[in-house]
Amino acid sequence: MGTDNNKTSVSEFLLLGLPIRPQQQVLFYILFLSMYLTTVLGNLLIIFLIRLDSHLHTPMYFFLSHLAFTDVCFSSVTTPKMLMDMQTGSQTIPYGGCISQMYFFILFTDLDSFLLTAMAYDRYIAICHPLHYTTIMSQSLCSLLVVGSWILSCASSLTHTLLLARLSFCEEHTIAHYFCDLAALLKLSCSDTFLNELVIFTVGVAIITLPLICILVSYIHIIATILKIPSTKGICKALSTCGSHLSVVSLYYGTIIGQYFFPSSSNSNFKDIISAMMYTVVTPMLNPFIYSLRNRDIHGALKKVFHKRMFFFSSQSDP
Repeated sequence: MGTDNNKTSVSEFLLLGLPIRPQQQVLFYILFLSMYLTTVLGNLLIIFLIRLDSHLHTPMYFFLSHLAFTDVCFSSVTTPKMLMDMQTGSQTIPYGGCISQMYFFILFTDLDSFLLTAMAYDRYIAICHPLHYTTIMSQSLCSLLVVGSWILSCASSLTHTLLLARLSFCEEHTIAHYFCDLAALLKLSCSDTFLNELVIFTVGVAIITLPLICILVSYIHIIATILKIPSTKGICKALSTCGSHLSVVSLYYGTIIGQYFFPSSSNSNFKDIISAMMYTVVTPMLNPFIYSLRNRDIHGALKKVFHKRMFFFSSQSDP
């Protein structure tokens, strides 16, 4: 009876936010707002260009457009709430809002992992089996990989959410983070969390570790194939097609491995917050730059759109 009362009494949680001084609030608010706007505009531009330019209607850019959409959603799960808390000074979040934030955070984290794996498979087929590329990477297979990624991510996120919803929470409702992190919520529970931790480990292996292994195996085959290419020009071309993807994979998995495989002490969560900032704010912001910086196709699409707009405005100004 007491456990149920404790559970129903928790109507909201208190987010401690970022470990910054009050006099630094304005500076960090401007910084994170700029980073968030850059993330949204940069990724939407990628989606816009891929949709408009028919030359970009290929499997690689199909996956990239979904990754860009995921990055916008991923960053939007935590950053707007963090910015609002920094502006208003109110750090509370309703119980339902906290559970929803955790659900979507896990959903888009898992979706990122699956999409990066699908992109690695696409690069593997393109470099190791170029003659069969169009046959293997058909539109139906690409759609199946994306739909499958969504289904598995939703199932994983829903499992964690339902298991968390059955737990009771004690009087302590302060989350030492800037968003509703699953691990931080489990620490506040006064119920037995063994099943939750078991599922976190099991699903974590399936969602994070297995895709990472698939990506590594793909790149082992890619590197082996590249080393057989006789010309330097051919090697450079092959490397350029997967260099951006490899950079994003390193950023994404590097921060996750740093946080979950090398956890900080229970007394300090500073490293956890920094790691979370890396893959919720920094990585989604950098992805559009990484994929467009040395990408001739993206540059070409951007020039086409720019020239069309310039032609439109010049024709409008003519009498």
